[in-house]
Amino acid sequence: MKKLILGLAVTASSLAFAQTTTTTTPSMSSDVRFGIKAGMNVSSLSEDAGLADQKSKIGFNAGIFATIPVAESFSIQPEVLYTQYGDKYDQVILGNRYSRARHLDYVSVPVMFQYNFVPNFYVEAGPEFGVLVSAKNKFKNETNNNVITESGNYKDDLNSFNLGIGLGAGYYFTDNIGITARYVAGVTDVNKDRPNGSDAVRNNTFQVGLAYKF
Repeated sequence: MKKLILGLAVTASSLAFAQTTTTTTPSMSSDVRFGIKAGMNVSSLSEDAGLADQKSKIGFNAGIFATIPVAESFSIQPEVLYTQYGDKYDQVILGNRYSRARHLDYVSVPVMFQYNFVPNFYVEAGPEFGVLVSAKNKFKNETNNNVITESGNYKDDLNSFNLGIGLGAGYYFTDNIGITARYVAGVTDVNKDRPNGSDAVRNNTFQVGLAYKF
């Protein structure tokens, strides 16, 4: 599956480079810009039957990207990110409030198609392909702030591949520094083996952060 992710990223980049050489004009900037980005995830899982008080979980994302012009005002931006998904939910047992957090970490490859309304502001949409690298649970007594258990990595019990659709926007304050925002809606089921008749559980996240182009 990791080879599939890498292949998709390489294919998207190759197509973008080929398109750049055939469609750009002298008045357009055809320079590929590389950069780094990092930010915060506010992630959740689609409603899981039987779990009350599901909440969002805070995580982070960080990685590298390339912005590749393909036509006037249009570009493709493939990225490679380490990103933290998951959720939290609460339970009250014998007067004590407990929180359970599911930590699902992925290496993801978003491929965003961007349109610039003006040179420093863009909107974007595209797929995100991911490989699960870690899955852990944390169980905490919030009443006395005591961590009860932290489970080991159970990623082999979950679907190793994740597909999402991203929609977002960004604004560059300078030629190098910008702010980004993106919502990624999950398409694939997090669970590997789902009982017949039960609903799929999907990753969803809102991301906001900073980007720096070299």
